[in-house]
Amino acid sequence: MELFYQVEDKPPLATSVLLAAQHLLAALGAIIAVPLVVGGVLGLPTEDMVVLINAAMLVSGVVTIVQCKGVGPVGIRLPCVMGTSFTFVGVSIAIGFEYGVAGILGSALVASLVMIIGSFFMPFIRKLFPPVVSGTVVTLIGLSLIPVAVDWFAGGQVGSEGYASPGNLMIGLFVLATVVVMAQWGRGIFAAAAVVIGMVIGFVLCIALGLVDFSPVREAAIIALPSPFHFGLSFPISGILGMSVAYLVTIMESTGDFLALSDATESKLTGKKLSRGILCDGLGSALASVFSTTPFSSFSQNVGIVALSGVASRYVVAITGVMLVLAGLFPVIGALVVSIPLPVLGGAGLVMFAMIISAGINILGRVEHNKRNSIIVAVSIGAGMAVTVRPELLAHLPEFAKVALSSGITTGSLVALLLSGILPGREPLELDEETETQSA
Repeated sequence: MELFYQVEDKPPLATSVLLAAQHLLAALGAIIAVPLVVGGVLGLPTEDMVVLINAAMLVSGVVTIVQCKGVGPVGIRLPCVMGTSFTFVGVSIAIGFEYGVAGILGSALVASLVMIIGSFFMPFIRKLFPPVVSGTVVTLIGLSLIPVAVDWFAGGQVGSEGYASPGNLMIGLFVLATVVVMAQWGRGIFAAAAVVIGMVIGFVLCIALGLVDFSPVREAAIIALPSPFHFGLSFPISGILGMSVAYLVTIMESTGDFLALSDATESKLTGKKLSRGILCDGLGSALASVFSTTPFSSFSQNVGIVALSGVASRYVVAITGVMLVLAGLFPVIGALVVSIPLPVLGGAGLVMFAMIISAGINILGRVEHNKRNSIIVAVSIGAGMAVTVRPELLAHLPEFAKVALSSGITTGSLVALLLSGILPGREPLELDEETETQSA
């Protein structure tokens, strides 16, 4: 898709705010969901849940701004939204039951060194991702997100009340159709802002039908100040080891997201850029521990917005970061976004996530079609989707293996890297050493 705005473009402020809002709408629910799940399972009191959630929004905003704008050697300088990661949910709950929230945050703080130190090896790791591997990884990111969009579309989790009811499906289809029409036939800002326009129209429709619960908005505090070290910190060895494995998984997932983002923005992803992005991810997770919330990673769903809207401006997404900071300081803003019914998110999400699949197929389309490459793509996607749709496959594995392989993106990426390394014949990288050296 032709880009309306390139990475370095600065749209007018009013336009930028509108375009930034669609990234906020796509990300905020997931950012809030992680602390809600962790805090809910651990049975934290309401005031502690509020601290976790507000810190998640605030730090997400700060790290997003740094990732987009860059601060010295930190930040990939691409339109990347950062937020709390579901990769850490399982290990956080396990640590929390034994050592409390202080154990979660202390373990995450120390283990973030895995990502910070690992960032300096990313130029080498980048060389392990020729187009057949990177295209497979990007495709897997989109495929792994489709079940999330389908559940949103249907109105919740399988088995929940009203799941896949005709009303939910009609709302989801209405929003999906609106986004497609705006993206395909809209002009200028109407095409670029197709996602936010579709979601706003869907939200207004739900209000008219009486389907929106505004109680979270009424109950939300007007202002909330940051609470560094609210829970304290403790450093259990078992917790640090568990978090370290989760950070290794996150390095792999973030690398895939950055590969997808580089393709969507038509930018070269050099090893140096990848290092800056992973370093920002690690430092952001350390900051999250200090400010009392769970670790971070890049958000795949926002890559889909870039691909669908054609807006690659990093300055637009930096404004999304400002919005997240405001949502952390003024919780009523976040509460309003969270009140959007799931089918509205699902209608937009289905298109966004499918666009990531399209980006992966686009990369694979530039790969030579031979037996070796076909085997890499087929087996890797098969392995990744196997653990995505049937996570029970991992039930009898050791805990560290469950954490490492529970993500279909990670499993498929590892298989692709392994096959690319051992099967005869090598595919050249899109990036040569001269380009790597000359890139900032």
